Amino acid sequence: MQAIQNINLLSLLDTFVSVAAAFILGSVIGLERQIRQRTAGLRTNTLVAVGAAVFVDMAYRLDGSGGAVRVVAYVVSGIGFLGAGAIMKEGANVTGLNTAATLWGSAAVGACAGADLLGEALIAALFVLASNTLLRPVVNRINRQPISEEASEATYVVRVICSRAARPEVLDQLLLLLEAANYPVRDVDQHPFGPADTEIGATLYATAVEPAELDRVIEDLEALDGVQQAFWNATAEE
Repeated sequence: MQAIQNINLLSLLDTFVSVAAAFILGSVIGLERQIRQRTAGLRTNTLVAVGAAVFVDMAYRLDGSGGAVRVVAYVVSGIGFLGAGAIMKEGANVTGLNTAATLWGSAAVGACAGADLLGEALIAALFVLASNTLLRPVVNRINRQPISEEASEATYVVRVICSRAARPEVLDQLLLLLEAANYPVRDVDQHPFGPADTEIGATLYATAVEPAELDRVIEDLEALDGVQQAFWNATAEE
């Protein structure tokens, strides 16, 4: 049986070292992303690194089998479409990234098994499982930690609710106050708020702010005639 003949302890050790290195280095990259609470965090980056290492290691072992290597390439590209279907976006929330990355890792395991590289398939499966189990408590612990506004990369929006009669003056003052605070405005949106008010939103170019500075801008805005409410918020982005 070809699968049994392909088992070579030295080759398996080499595969283990390669995939372990990918696991560790992918975890390091993912840890930085997880600490910043990005969508593609610790497990996703680790799974992608493990999957890539397995595919490359398998292609390396299939030297001389040009057809098999081409099939591996087709699997890599094809599984991307399947993974994309598992990713869902609802508002600012993105789900399914770990599922997509796991599918990619599973494809690597299946490709190894199909190539009769059973030992390599076992190693790959163990590291995919480790990515989803051993790293889960780390992810949960990090996600419970608050992230400071200064450290986050986000889209910042200053919003003001004012009477429609005061809208032109409030808009001018909003832009002047933000300019004075060195926060240039990328976009301004306005829409009715209730029967007699207007909500103005100013999106900033900045991806990091000093909260105290924006708080002072809010205080100045709330002191204007006709202003019902002023506030700012941040939406995390990749």
